[in-house]
Amino acid sequence: LCCQCGLPTPPNSANMCVGCIRSQVDITEGIPKQSTLYFCKNCERQVDPPNNWASCALESRELLAICLKKLKGLNKVRLIDAGFVWTEPHSKRIKVKLTIQKEVMNSTILQQVFVVEYVVQGQMCDACHRQAAQDFWKAVVQVRQKTSHKKTFFYLEQLIIKHNVHQNTVKVKQESDGIDFYYASKQDARKFVDFLQSVVPCRFKTSEKLISHDIHNNTFNYKYTFSVEIIPICREEVICLPLKLARSLGNIGKMVPGRHSLKKTLSLNSATFVCSGLHYVDVLKGLYIFLLIISFYLLHTVFSCSYDFKNSNINDENLNKMKADKIPDVILVKKSYGDKRKRRRARNWKLKVLEKEIGDINQDQFEKDYDEFLADLEEDKTLRQNVNIYVDRDHMPESDAEDEEIPKISLQEMLEDLKLEDAEGGMG
Repeated sequence: LCCQCGLPTPPNSANMCVGCIRSQVDITEGIPKQSTLYFCKNCERQVDPPNNWASCALESRELLAICLKKLKGLNKVRLIDAGFVWTEPHSKRIKVKLTIQKEVMNSTILQQVFVVEYVVQGQMCDACHRQAAQDFWKAVVQVRQKTSHKKTFFYLEQLIIKHNVHQNTVKVKQESDGIDFYYASKQDARKFVDFLQSVVPCRFKTSEKLISHDIHNNTFNYKYTFSVEIIPICREEVICLPLKLARSLGNIGKMVPGRHSLKKTLSLNSATFVCSGLHYVDVLKGLYIFLLIISFYLLHTVFSCSYDFKNSNINDENLNKMKADKIPDVILVKKSYGDKRKRRRARNWKLKVLEKEIGDINQDQFEKDYDEFLADLEEDKTLRQNVNIYVDRDHMPESDAEDEEIPKISLQEMLEDLKLEDAEGGMG
């Protein structure tokens, strides 16, 4: 019999029934029955004590582990079971049912079940707070190319969007000589530089600047800068190779046309460019001449853009070493098509662009380079293989442009734009 109430009870060392033991001893004492969970609305992550943030679904094992970490006093009892109690998803309440055991009164084991209620409160995490400020950054990647146009950056921008490499970017700023990418950590900036090296022949330098120093725990706060230089060889340019390098590449000719500066330029990679000291005929920029070529087989007139070496005064070290009979009079670069305004009106497609902060740039030249980049995409099928092109349902091509023999992008190569919130290219 129980020594307190006299009810029959199984024999135990306390000689008391379960009800009397619970009335005298509360094994849940010291364990809070209410607590708070902090949730970031921007990235949808929970606070994982002490200072981490973790992505957890409702009623998941990860969320249950975080809830148990918030409870003090669990180390003094034995946890038998824990599980969620259903609540309304929008109630901002999470309930956890716990079953614990503890030794009381002369080695008697007492088991008890209780519910802990958590209140979900919103709190912006450090990463989202820094991203919202748009002024905080830990590392910057400065991408530059010494050319007179920005078509390489437009193509690089499309590669970044396609592979979603900009997801950790704090801010993107368009400068007159390139683009700056700001990051909240050095690791994210380094990953972006690795991506650039995989798609662009380039070289980079790193530098750091000391911002603050804590003398008590000997910690340093630095800001890092990655200066990335893309090789200055682009499409529609002519490269004059040194004799030694030309022979090492299979005894090719010294005068070669530049193909595409991204991924590879002819058979040259970034290492070859850095070590060989290439020279390219930069003075030929703007020396395009329109040649009238009569095709005897097609019986029609074709206009092309070419370089005139016979009537041009070119100052290049490697070119001056070549014999006169080895230098061609004219190098054809590409075919020239009709009026650019008609081509612009005939475009029924568009591109997405990054959300950028515009610095001090020449807007007219910027739009001109963008229009030439769109024209290159239409003319070169290989160039647009790595670009996501979207159907422009808001633009209807004019009927008179359909009769022109101009290069076009077929509907089979276009995608449907389903993300209305994304920035779109409106300069085409």
